[in-house]
Amino acid sequence: MNHQTRLQALSSFLKAHRAKIQPQSVGLPIGTRRRTPGLRREEVAQLAGVSSTWYTWLEQGRDIKVSPSVLDCISTALQLSVDERKYLYALALETGPGTTLIHEQAEPQISPSLHRILLELKHCPTLISDRRCHIVGWNQAASHVFLDFEQIPYEQRNMIRLLFIRKEFQRLAINWEQFVKGYLAIFRAYYGQYVEDPWYNQFLDEMRGIHPGFDELWEQSDVSSAPDVLLEFRHAKAGKMLFHLTSLQVHGSEDLRCSIYTPAPDSTTESKLKQLLESS
Repeated sequence: MNHQTRLQALSSFLKAHRAKIQPQSVGLPIGTRRRTPGLRREEVAQLAGVSSTWYTWLEQGRDIKVSPSVLDCISTALQLSVDERKYLYALALETGPGTTLIHEQAEPQISPSLHRILLELKHCPTLISDRRCHIVGWNQAASHVFLDFEQIPYEQRNMIRLLFIRKEFQRLAINWEQFVKGYLAIFRAYYGQYVEDPWYNQFLDEMRGIHPGFDELWEQSDVSSAPDVLLEFRHAKAGKMLFHLTSLQVHGSEDLRCSIYTPAPDSTTESKLKQLLESS
């Protein structure tokens, strides 16, 4: 992400979160002359204790000096979560892992212990993905519930891409938008963390061209390193299935993530999954 692109991403993020806050939630009158949803710029500046002009410049994406202490105040004013704060700091302070990680990635190799975990979670569809949301590992349950990832080259095996272009995913997920937003929240967290990697903006531009609804969902997406959501699937063979998605960071030299789809308790999902595996 070059300098100007980073500032534009910061601008879009601030505008989106300012629009989400209802005036009454921060003790301000609703009024009758508001032309846009959420707070005005000067109201955010007042809540953060900064000048209206300075905040306007920040939101406009101007190249101005910022400090962590001022960003703390803005984060509080915009009611940002921990992950959203990290995202804001990464964009505003231009922090990231450095240039050593911005080159083309080879397919990461999962460790034997992580491979063993995949095998042990035989009744929980599980995916291992890298920092670009490319799928690098999966178990048999994931192949049965989703699709045969073995048939998809690594470069095309990106979870965000697959969610938008593969009809299997769109037919599978009853609450497809919620499914997508969970992964976009993770992707946005990576996007802020690796601010110097131009791959992310290239990928976003590509996705905007592939799917007409992508940009709107991207602009609406939250920032979360580990969203916990309930997903309802309508499987072609098993019928209705309910899963809790839990996303875990894998510590090690590779920046990997483990996404575990746990069958919802008090549902028939696990028994249906066992039948799918036994019939294969």
